Amino acid sequence: MPIIRVEMFEGRSTEQKRNLVSELTTAFVETCGGTPASVQVVITDFTSENWGVGGQLIVDRSKGT
Repeated sequence: MPIIRVEMFEGRSTEQKRNLVSELTTAFVETCGGTPASVQVVITDFTSENWGVGGQLIVDRSKGT
């Protein structure tokens, strides 16, 4: 039972996520084998206040602080 985890900033629509899950599942099955029913995709959305890079929150980097 493969699990694909996607962590990204919030803001994508349900339709975009639906397409992402479908495409990731198809790519996995074509590349690694198995069945679509065995592939699980977990999407975690984050706000820019909950993600940091280089010692700064993304929300602060976008403000130039």
